[in-house]
Amino acid sequence: MFETMPAASPDPIFGLSEAFRADPRPDKINLGIGVYRDEQGRTPVLAAVKEAEARFLDEQTSMSYLAIEGTESYGRAVQALLLGDSSEIIASGRVLTAHTPGGTGALRVAGDLLRNQCPETRVWMSEPTWANHHQVFAAAGLTSRKYAYFDRQRNRVDFEAMLEAVEGIPQGDVVLLHGCCHNPTGADLTPDQWRILARLLKEQGLLPLVDLAYQGFAIGLEADVDGLQALCKEVPEVIVCSSFSKNFALYNERVGALTIVAGTADAVDAITSQVKLRIRSTYSNPPAHGGAIVTTILEDEALRRGWQEELSRMRQRIQAMRRLLVTSLDERGVRLSSEGNDFLLRQYGMFSFSGLTEQQVARLREDHAIYVVGSGRVNFAAMTQENMPRVCDAIAAVV
Repeated sequence: MFETMPAASPDPIFGLSEAFRADPRPDKINLGIGVYRDEQGRTPVLAAVKEAEARFLDEQTSMSYLAIEGTESYGRAVQALLLGDSSEIIASGRVLTAHTPGGTGALRVAGDLLRNQCPETRVWMSEPTWANHHQVFAAAGLTSRKYAYFDRQRNRVDFEAMLEAVEGIPQGDVVLLHGCCHNPTGADLTPDQWRILARLLKEQGLLPLVDLAYQGFAIGLEADVDGLQALCKEVPEVIVCSSFSKNFALYNERVGALTIVAGTADAVDAITSQVKLRIRSTYSNPPAHGGAIVTTILEDEALRRGWQEELSRMRQRIQAMRRLLVTSLDERGVRLSSEGNDFLLRQYGMFSFSGLTEQQVARLREDHAIYVVGSGRVNFAAMTQENMPRVCDAIAAVV
């Protein structure tokens, strides 16, 4: 069986990191993989996480299995973070949450649930979207389609084209939306656009699936879920796949959640049973450690306040690197678009499409040991005061 098995193509993100690790050049820079780094180039362990972890380990009395959907306390904490402490949806019992292995695990469970219950449904994704979205839903047996989203000439959301595309999606299909910090473009919908889109999705009878991997990295924890909450006010059913890899820097703990808003409280038990069935046949139940850290922080006022301060500093550092890149490129006379470089300041999160072509990306890697995803997506969190001059000099050399 295995002797004739063909090799698979490397993952575009992790494959780039493998090539980066194999590169012997000492001054190499990786602007590809989506991991936050501080000014020293390290992915930190947050102080709030260290404290919560110490408490958990000190109080831990068992390593028995968690329930299939995880703990109730984790579910409550996630729901409050997404929908707000005073949410009518939570109060009315119309929401359920399952602890999953990262946001990717949540996407896969959602895909399995949709395939089992609505096998003919299609999942519509923005053009472009995170590369793994297509793979995850294909692995679940679902067909994916694309809708217009990003205007590459003007480096912004093409909202008119997006609405036109959504109007043509058949009733009952699923529309995947990025909650904030769109990956890979960094171009987000405005609050008004979210409200307009929410009304259209309701009119069209479409099911929103929100991938929320970066809450707190755009404007702030509450502002970053304005779009999600606008959807939930208009559309009776919503799926949310959220992750704590970025905002808690819990990358290798794989902590995520699948949250489903139901049309009625009566539907929740049946939906929960189906979600549990999908989980049981995939990974059985979630790991405890990372979820306990998140729950401990969100339930403790002092820890939560400290975590929010750390998250704010991470967000501000990314914004500072955006400003520094724009200033540094302007000083070198480099324009990444016909309108200049200021579009980078209107986008949110770690990523932006830089405007670099595949050929320019290849030259950055070959001639300058600077690694960028083939699409030209760059990670601002990998930039520092120290490496910025070399990054900009290299970009100037290839543009």
